[in-house]
Amino acid sequence: MPLLVMKFGGTSVADLARIQNAAEKVRREVERGYDVIVIVSAMSGKTNELVGWVEQTSPLFDAREYDAVVASGENVTAGLMALTLQEMGVPARSWQGWQVPINTTSAHSAARFVSIPRDNIDTKFAEGMKVAVVAGFQGVSPEGRITTLGRGGSDTTAVAFAAAFGAERCDIYTDVDGVYTTDPRISAKARKLDRIAYEEMLELASLGAKVLQTRSVELAMRYDVRLRVLSSFEDTDENSGTLVCGEEELMESKVVSGVAYSRDEAKMTLVTVEDRPGIASAIFGPLSEAGVNVDMIVQNISEKNYEGHPEPVTDMTFSCPINQVARAKKAMEDARASGSIKYDDLNVDTEVAKVSVVGIGMRSHAGVAATMFKALAAENVNIKVISTSEIKISVLIDRKYMELAVQALHDAFELEKSA
Repeated sequence: MPLLVMKFGGTSVADLARIQNAAEKVRREVERGYDVIVIVSAMSGKTNELVGWVEQTSPLFDAREYDAVVASGENVTAGLMALTLQEMGVPARSWQGWQVPINTTSAHSAARFVSIPRDNIDTKFAEGMKVAVVAGFQGVSPEGRITTLGRGGSDTTAVAFAAAFGAERCDIYTDVDGVYTTDPRISAKARKLDRIAYEEMLELASLGAKVLQTRSVELAMRYDVRLRVLSSFEDTDENSGTLVCGEEELMESKVVSGVAYSRDEAKMTLVTVEDRPGIASAIFGPLSEAGVNVDMIVQNISEKNYEGHPEPVTDMTFSCPINQVARAKKAMEDARASGSIKYDDLNVDTEVAKVSVVGIGMRSHAGVAATMFKALAAENVNIKVISTSEIKISVLIDRKYMELAVQALHDAFELEKSA
């Protein structure tokens, strides 16, 4: 039988009524002739509650026990979904990660997939099971302990199963009806995309769009899994939602496909750092060891001497998530105390946001940067840092201008229009 993977997020299974609604969508696919693997998240808010219980019980918790507790949310949902389908007359059973088994590394709370053997689930399909309801977000380590994959891990689980079982498609049901050209809450002109390339979706996800988890898009691109994003709260058909697919399947030819933003950014500048070979390593090595996720980097050459030495100095600016500023400051202060780097000052700006335009059409079209910068200049938005790749341009600006910038760029590239 053709196989379909369907994933339901926390808001889609938040209570028994929503589980019933999701199960009805699964039943319809079974009636269309599919065997179905359903990946479920914990009910909305449950994972946060479980994490809170762990932290209250043991602030310096054992990561193995942390995983044992937080993985239970998905187990509950899987059991309830299987029971609901059984009540509808659909042969279904639930599977926890260790029962499949979903083999992962031993990195608790941040595990990676190693393998997903098909034998156990294929055997049950051959015996007449129509739906395997699998608890997302979890697996089992080589030591036999429960592991979890990190936030958003159920998306990644769904794509991994689609790849392992050669599914026709992987449908991700969420609380939005697809991928938009930008956040509809910011721009009323935002348009839902019928299709988007893996590369574009990966950039949008990494730049702040929260529709899909970044690791899931990476996995889909690697194994050519056709992803569809659609709403669990609307009636859907084969044309609903947004299909994330290979570039060769795209019908649209817009140069820019979307505008993304991230408001939780900070800009940090090391003032008058020695300009010498190895200085970048001396700065970003300690930041990496401290777990700071550095994004945009700019180095400015200065003619000013450092403490009377004839060697030139430089200012080094980088951005990072705002919740990692304290760690970054400590890493730099410790590096200066150890003598590995010297700088006069460390300036921190926590009132910035990152705005980006993304599109595979940038590879073959000139003038995207000029259009972007002209649109921002027309709104008197000052650019602090610029970063580019083959299919994206990102700028760091004052946070108070973020929504204005998103709207201006959406208009400048006429994203409300289809190709």
